[in-house]
Amino acid sequence: MSATYSISSNDMSLMFRIDAEALEGRLLFAIPKKGRLYEKCIELLSGADIQFRRSNRLDVCVALNHDIALCVQRLNRFETTISRSTSVFLPASDIPSFVGKGDVDLGITGQDVVLEAQMDGLVTEIARLGFGKCSLQVQVPEASSIKTVEDLAGKRVVSSFKHLTREYFNSIDTRLQIKDDQKTKIEYVGGSVEAACALGLADGIVDLVESGETMRAAGLHAIATLLKTEAVLIKSTTPKRPHVAPLIDKIANRIAGVVAANKYVVCQFNVHRDKLAAVTAITPGRRAPTISPLEEDNWVAVSVMVEKKKSASIMDELVGAGAEDVLIFNLNNCRV
Repeated sequence: MSATYSISSNDMSLMFRIDAEALEGRLLFAIPKKGRLYEKCIELLSGADIQFRRSNRLDVCVALNHDIALCVQRLNRFETTISRSTSVFLPASDIPSFVGKGDVDLGITGQDVVLEAQMDGLVTEIARLGFGKCSLQVQVPEASSIKTVEDLAGKRVVSSFKHLTREYFNSIDTRLQIKDDQKTKIEYVGGSVEAACALGLADGIVDLVESGETMRAAGLHAIATLLKTEAVLIKSTTPKRPHVAPLIDKIANRIAGVVAANKYVVCQFNVHRDKLAAVTAITPGRRAPTISPLEEDNWVAVSVMVEKKKSASIMDELVGAGAEDVLIFNLNNCRV
C-alpha cells in the first residue's frame, strides 16, 4: 500500500516519533545532501539498485522499489529506508562525526572532510569511490611577491579547512622557528574563500581546487598542495549496531561493484593461437583472460577486463599484435 505524508514544522515532535519507529533496527547510511558529491552519490546509489525519491516538499514518502518509508527531517536531515537500511542526507561536513560516533553506520564524504573533522581514527575507509577528486591547495595572488609557503608563513591565511591549515602551517612555523604572535594567522571563512585576498582579508588561502578555473578567475595560483582527496565510503570503527554488519557488507559490495564497473570495460577479440601469447601479454586481465576456441581451427576468442581509460590504446596495441574483431563493452555493474 502506497501513501505519502506531509508534516509541517509545527509537528516536529510527531515527526521525530515517526522517525524513531522507522529507524529502529535499521542501518543508517549518510549521503551528502548537496554540493559537489551529491549528484555522483545519487548515480552510485542508483547503480547499486538503491532506489528512492527525494522530495523537497514532503517530510515522509514511500520508496519506489521497496515497501519502506522515506523520512525527511528538517534542519538538514533526510532519511530513507532501503530494505532494512536507511539513507540519511546530511551536510558532507557532518558525516564523519555522525559515522565516527557510531550514530550512523555508513557514510559517503570526502577524504578531506574526514581529516578536517579529525575523525580519521574513529572511521574506517571501506573504499575510494573514484569521483569528487580534487586537491587542497595553498593559493596566493598572481601579482603577490609570495612565491613559496615559506614566504607566506607568519602572514594571514584564510580557509574553510581551519584544522588542516593550522596543522600544515604549524609545521612550517616550527621549521622556520616562527613563534608566538609571529606565527601564521589562520582565519575561518565558510564560503567564497577565493575572494579573501582581493578583499584584503588574507595574504593567501587554502581551499579545494578541482579544475583551477575559479582560482585563476580570482587571480590566484597554487604554491603548494596539502593533500589530494576524493569521495570515500566510510563506516564506524566502533559501531553501535553490530547486528547490521552483514547489511554493511552487502551495500559495500554493491557499491564496490558500481565503482569497478565505472573503472573497467570488457574487451573481446579474436586471434590466431600463434599470436595468443603476444595479445595476452597486452591484456592479462585482473586474474587471467577467458579464452574460448572458435569453429575455425587454431583461432580463439579472448574476453578480458581492461581499464576504461586505457581501452583505446589497448585496442591499438591488440590490432598491432594481430588481434581481429576487437570490441569494447561497458559494464553496468559487477562483483570483482
